Amino acid sequence: MTELKSNKIKAGIIGGAGYTGGEMLRILVNHPNVDIAFVISTSNAGNYIYDVHTDLFGDTDLKFTGELSTDIDVLFLCVGHGDAKKFLDANAIPDSVKIIDLSQDFRLSENSKVKSKNFVYGLPELNRDAIKSAQNIANPGCFATCLQLGLLPLASKGLLNSEVHVSATTGSTGAGQSLAATSHFTWRNDNLSVYKVFNHQHLNEIGESLKQLQPAFNQTLNFIPYRGDFTRGIFASIYMDSDLSEEEALKLFKDFYAGHPFTHVTIRNIDLKQIVNTNKVFLQVKKYGNKLFIISMLDNLLKGASGQAVQNMNLMFGLDERAGLRLKATGF
Repeated sequence: MTELKSNKIKAGIIGGAGYTGGEMLRILVNHPNVDIAFVISTSNAGNYIYDVHTDLFGDTDLKFTGELSTDIDVLFLCVGHGDAKKFLDANAIPDSVKIIDLSQDFRLSENSKVKSKNFVYGLPELNRDAIKSAQNIANPGCFATCLQLGLLPLASKGLLNSEVHVSATTGSTGAGQSLAATSHFTWRNDNLSVYKVFNHQHLNEIGESLKQLQPAFNQTLNFIPYRGDFTRGIFASIYMDSDLSEEEALKLFKDFYAGHPFTHVTIRNIDLKQIVNTNKVFLQVKKYGNKLFIISMLDNLLKGASGQAVQNMNLMFGLDERAGLRLKATGF
């Protein structure tokens, strides 16, 4: 972890006009240990942040800028896939500045190095100790976080020994802010569809994490992603063959996540509203015949993106892991 030059972390944000940039701002303007030094959006330079993120009117008078400064402690890259690498290729960021990248550019081990910078995969429930001493973090994907947290306890005991079946539905914010045929309200409303069946890009990082705990893992992960008729959240149903009893499985999951403040395990029925607008993950563990059934759910913009990035920042700077992330669920 790093000693701060002052009593607050100076943070910069690249790409502050999108969904993840907006969520980052909503967290950091209220974070007790952070000052926002700048927010870059080339298309909005000179405009007030609340001109784009209108809900922040009254919370901050910061303006977007187009100018990069390296007089900061941490830099959040809230840019599109491929753009983080381009940014680092084009800009010299000193090693004294920690980088947390929310794109997929550095998540896989084969892509985890750029110039002199090494990126640690930033899933706290898997790599907490490595994150604490890391200089640069590759923030996990939203589906990847949700599915990994439903599977890691089993991998930790070498118990993923059959095909894994997953159906998971995500909100429209998971598609990003740029409009596409499948993100318009008139198409998405009252609608449901599948996409990237069996070949979603997050499968690669999930596989790497599972093999980190269960090196011999070679089972098929059958993943069917759905586009949901709601704005935020991921609800995943996972099942596989298992010899564990329900009591054994529940104990395994609870023991694995003991001490991790955002991941909670239950046998009770759970629903998406319990975690939307929070950094929490809820896991339901049940047994039906020889099938172990797990529901995993999170907010794709918080624990699946910006909230997890701030959680990683807290660990890197020796803060309470929950700082700035004690958020209230929508409830109703």
